[in-house]
Amino acid sequence: LYNKSNYPPYVGGGGFIMDGPLAKRLHKTSETLELYPIDDVFLGMCLQVLKVAPIGHEGFKTFGIVKNKNSKMNKEPCFFRSVLVVHKLLPPELLQMWDLV
Repeated sequence: LYNKSNYPPYVGGGGFIMDGPLAKRLHKTSETLELYPIDDVFLGMCLQVLKVAPIGHEGFKTFGIVKNKNSKMNKEPCFFRSVLVVHKLLPPELLQMWDLV
């Protein structure tokens, strides 16, 4: 489906932060490209057209959180204080995280 050897730079899904003007430009750009079935990559394709480079942030844990289940840090709110987006937590783990924070 993709005619190039590498995907354009993109960030993992789950959450993005951008300003309103960029969102409007992305919307217009998205209408000029053929829809691609991987949303993260499609956003990267749109950003590439706009010549905007995505920037990763440590607070976005799109591959989940590596944690030592025996560590008391997992029971401390500070463990989660810098997390903005996280994948791969089960619903009970999400509830526990929100209770701690």
